Amino acid sequence: MREGRSHMQIPKLDPAVIEAYKKLDSTSISDALDRLGIPGGLYGIKPVTPGVVMCGQAFTVRYVPCGEVKGTVGDFLDDVEPGQVCVLDNGGRDYCTVWGDIMAMAASMKEIAGTLIYGVCRDVKDVRAIRYPIFTMGYYMVTGKDRVEVAAVNEPVTVAGIKVCPGDLIFGDETGALAVPFDRAEQVLAIALEIEEKEERIRQALKEGVSLREARARMGYHHLQT
Repeated sequence: MREGRSHMQIPKLDPAVIEAYKKLDSTSISDALDRLGIPGGLYGIKPVTPGVVMCGQAFTVRYVPCGEVKGTVGDFLDDVEPGQVCVLDNGGRDYCTVWGDIMAMAASMKEIAGTLIYGVCRDVKDVRAIRYPIFTMGYYMVTGKDRVEVAAVNEPVTVAGIKVCPGDLIFGDETGALAVPFDRAEQVLAIALEIEEKEERIRQALKEGVSLREARARMGYHHLQT
């Protein structure tokens, strides 16, 4: 297989929606997804660079093992737009990488919002030095060159058992990463904002001396995600 430039038009979210998501945290988004019965938590995906938030629409890439004729790990980055998140489905492979310091530098210069890998990355020291948001299953030094190759760009991919489509909203913080389907992004946002507002009321009540049991009961805490 060979990498080809995708001609698929990624649907666009209102920039205000993306900006609003950036002010949330992954736990509220997760609870909102639960309320709607949407699977979105990307199990096992953790931040490589601590203290950063990743939020943007998915630009997806899928890898497969190389055959006798070797393909490439791809120059797709030239086609990614500022503000998008690179979502790389390397099949959960932890024995070879598909992202390193040069990719991180190029992405940072292009103002790409971050990278999420169902697999591993390398050059962790350099990635952290430029504070690039990257979320993976871990890290390892062995290159993916001549081991895997790009099979598809901007087609649905799988990350930790979750389907991710081009244009889906991708969010990551220090607690983990999630995928929100494009056509449910505004609905999930509204519920997540409601949940955060109620949890803030609980915090304020606790500061005023209200018991945890009472503060939670007032806000229906135990049913916020249902």
